[in-house]
Amino acid sequence: MKVYLDHAATTPCDKRVVEEMLPYFSEHFGNADSQHFYGRETAKAVADARAFVASAINCAPNELYFTGSGTEADNWALKGVALARKSRGNHIIISAIEHHAILNSAQWLENNGFRVTRLPVDSTGLVHAEDLEKAIDDETTLVSVMYVNNEVGTVQPIKQLAEIAHKHGALFHSDCVQAMPYVKIDVKELGLDLLSMSGHKFYGPKGVGALYIRNGVRLDKLICGGGQERSQRGGTTNTPAIVGMAKALQLALEEMEQNNKHMASLRDHFVERVLAEIPYVRFNGNTQHRVPSVANFSFEFVEGEGILMLMDFNGIAVSSGSACSSGSLDPSHVLLAMGVPVEISHGSIRFSFGKDNTMEEVDYTVDKLKDTISKLRVMSPLFNVKTGGTYNV
Repeated sequence: MKVYLDHAATTPCDKRVVEEMLPYFSEHFGNADSQHFYGRETAKAVADARAFVASAINCAPNELYFTGSGTEADNWALKGVALARKSRGNHIIISAIEHHAILNSAQWLENNGFRVTRLPVDSTGLVHAEDLEKAIDDETTLVSVMYVNNEVGTVQPIKQLAEIAHKHGALFHSDCVQAMPYVKIDVKELGLDLLSMSGHKFYGPKGVGALYIRNGVRLDKLICGGGQERSQRGGTTNTPAIVGMAKALQLALEEMEQNNKHMASLRDHFVERVLAEIPYVRFNGNTQHRVPSVANFSFEFVEGEGILMLMDFNGIAVSSGSACSSGSLDPSHVLLAMGVPVEISHGSIRFSFGKDNTMEEVDYTVDKLKDTISKLRVMSPLFNVKTGGTYNV
């Protein structure tokens, strides 16, 4: 049996999305910026896609800019705002558990003379409003806090945080890449000035994302080139991917309730079995403010890389953290920020469920996970010292 439990890394492109995209690879192939019939045909498809995605998050079509990824959108939001508003101040605030697209953009800004504050989180991964109140000052130009954390699935109180940012004259951006399939988003209700998304996280194609920029917010350009995206982002318009992302978002919204219910049942069953049947295990995350798809565990006395390899050998795909940094042997910055000890964070695995997973796959995964942890602990000198080398699984 092969089991894919890494949907927070990427999702398979829905067949209905692929069908929607196919004509734009061959039959309707024109450059959307060309003035002839072929261009007008694809330009209409892009305009229709833009209108739908905009309506889905309750913004105007001219506030939505297509990008090549969520990472590009995050980079543009942070660097674009910071550079455009430098005359107002040079202080940026992010959370300590952001995706590396935000972390590394903030580091770039710091290396170029900006002040960056990284907000702490509690043991469940939540940012608290009082910490933002303490950190923000008259020179703060932008606050960026992700809606849903990609490693532990914690949902942040971004509406409350945005209100604090606005009270002090700062803009508020949220990386909503991990939120789109699970949470209905209204940028006006949440008070967002900027929002990032990525198509491949909700069963759409890779290579396409979007940045919402509220009308009136000024950003410096990130990518210079032609006049695409109202002259704000150069590069030939990726019509098939844009059409596909819009279709994927349509399906995600239509099926969100049933998909969330299904994934929550899988996750809850999985968590219950793991906690009951595997000793020396720690659940990482918030049990109330979370999405239904993610379960993150730390298994004491073993290394996450060893778990990954044995699970992969058994046909089960999981992750040791963010897929964008899973090749690193460094402990998860998210778990360290949550107070998980370094030695325990090394044995952490993220299981992220999708709409097509089954209860049979979940039970198979737990059975193989029990066997994997048992095998690795037998070989662990630390386990033998701390426990005497025996336990019942």
